Amino acid sequence: MTALLLGALGLTLSLVVPGALAAARWPDRAPAAAVVLWQSITLAGILCALGVVLAAPQELVHELGSGKPVGVAALIAALGVAALIIIRLLVSLAGVTYRSRTRRARHRMLVDLLDDAERHGELPAEVPPGLRVLDGPLPFAYCLPGRNPRVVVSGGALRILDSSQVAAVIAHEQAHLRHRHDLVMESFTAFYRAVPRPLRSRAPLDAVHLLVEMVADDAARRRCGAEPLRTALAVLGDAVSPDAPAEARGDAEQERRRRTARLAGPDGRSLAWSALSVTLAVSLLVLPTVIIVVPWLGRALMAWPF
Repeated sequence: MTALLLGALGLTLSLVVPGALAAARWPDRAPAAAVVLWQSITLAGILCALGVVLAAPQELVHELGSGKPVGVAALIAALGVAALIIIRLLVSLAGVTYRSRTRRARHRMLVDLLDDAERHGELPAEVPPGLRVLDGPLPFAYCLPGRNPRVVVSGGALRILDSSQVAAVIAHEQAHLRHRHDLVMESFTAFYRAVPRPLRSRAPLDAVHLLVEMVADDAARRRCGAEPLRTALAVLGDAVSPDAPAEARGDAEQERRRRTARLAGPDGRSLAWSALSVTLAVSLLVLPTVIIVVPWLGRALMAWPF
């Protein structure tokens, strides 16, 4: 019964919940808490998969009435399969991390070489030490996270944005660096690539990318005001970070601009949505463990020959 319950929960979290949550409208009122909820859903799905692998052999042996040696062998085999699942996830995470770090290191070297230092005088008085200006007509801005982070702004952006808009753009990119959104996106990318294709959903990856952009928008809005951020987004909304998913275009950026205009003032309901999101996130991790896994673990330990 434990394996069936965990399997049903895992399939629901993998195939049903992502689409429903991605289509919901309330996460944009509490984007940071919604990211926590997505992380909880992902982790709960992993734990459910591990629980099915561990519980199913032991329950099957118990139903067949096999002896303790068979039960021990089944438990050892289950532990081996669970270890393979964990290794696959870790290998995927290591691969994504390595490729991201390597790409950013090369990119960082290039922007340092191409930095137009003469244009730094056009920037606001308070700028991050790692800010770089690239000459060119296209307006864009992005950040390169890591040990030596960079905020990159184009000369085209400086030509069409005023000082308050430039400050809002820089505050947005600094928020990405401060909250280490690169680590959040790397973890979701690694999970997406590690999951078998029939159980894979791209909804979490795309939804979390939009949510972390909203978190950075909120930080810029609190620091620089809603109007400079809204107008800057209208100009730079189609410019996408090098680390963004390839599908991050169009509708998502329009939604950010609409949201910035809508949340120009304080929104008291965001605290309620944040509390609800965090409560759901904790419940997803705690309740299945307490209600389903702990009783099974007690039975499994009894089958082990100490």
